[in-house]
Amino acid sequence: MVAGNKRTSVIIPNYNGKEYIEGCLKSVLLSGVPVDVIVVDNGSTDGSDELVKEFPGVKLIKLEENTGFANAVNVGIEQSDTEFVYLLNNDACIKRDTIKELEKTMDDHPKAFSIQSKMLKMSDRSVIDSAGDYYCILGWAFSRGRDKSASYFEHGIKRIFSSCAGAAIYRRAYLEKTGLFDETHFAYLEDVDLGYRANLMGYRNYVDLESEVYHAGSASSGSRYNEFKTKLSSKNSIYLIYKNMPVIQVLINLPFLFAGFLIKTVFFMRKGMGVSYVNGLIKGLDMCVSGKYSKKKVRLPLKEVPRYLVIEALLLVNCLARFI
Repeated sequence: MVAGNKRTSVIIPNYNGKEYIEGCLKSVLLSGVPVDVIVVDNGSTDGSDELVKEFPGVKLIKLEENTGFANAVNVGIEQSDTEFVYLLNNDACIKRDTIKELEKTMDDHPKAFSIQSKMLKMSDRSVIDSAGDYYCILGWAFSRGRDKSASYFEHGIKRIFSSCAGAAIYRRAYLEKTGLFDETHFAYLEDVDLGYRANLMGYRNYVDLESEVYHAGSASSGSRYNEFKTKLSSKNSIYLIYKNMPVIQVLINLPFLFAGFLIKTVFFMRKGMGVSYVNGLIKGLDMCVSGKYSKKKVRLPLKEVPRYLVIEALLLVNCLARFI
């Protein structure tokens, strides 16, 4: 399916993205390197799937309903066979040399599991949308550099906790070890979960600040904060902890986690979404105690305990980074 000189498949999940999908595809097809382009349409009703058909060489996979981000990108990854897969939101446009730069960085960092592009706001390209995802001991995931000047992070390759899957390249060989995105999330924090697993297995995640993407943001959910996103994210935040932390680590971190969720509850109450946030937490706790998802828990052999210690240190450092 993929020509021998193509190293990367670009996977674009689409749900009612008619306003952005054309610009997204044009930027990819003008990227200057041969790539395989796969759009996975999540049951769009706005005609954006028909618009994709106007681009020769772009493969369109149509799903009957909105199955969520995690399933859509998994479908795309499974339908590709290149060395790398580059996941790109439908409301993003890439700079011309972005994919070429990421392929080079992957070659230069053989332990790299994923490398995120520096994401700038499409409405103001002088402002950072994300320069990598961090996860901290409070149970929070946050985007590095968000809303800061683009000059705040200008050059180089920086290690991060996980890549925002809205614009990140992944190494297929390592994905075969970690497994793909956990579809239990549906959307939100599935990329942090995958990055967490990669860290536990000894792989690394980076952001390449020379690789730029311009991102509109919240094109599918509608806004940065809304009831749907708030409830789903809070549920997934509990599930992420249950899945990746052994019980002893949860108990050690419990005071910090309690404080983190309490602060978030107050935050969302002030935004009028406190009930949605708490309901999400309750749903997440119910998932954990039900036993239904016990097989999803990451279990490493005893000899890998040092990796958990490294993760714990990262969670502490990232907490400091969140407030400095």
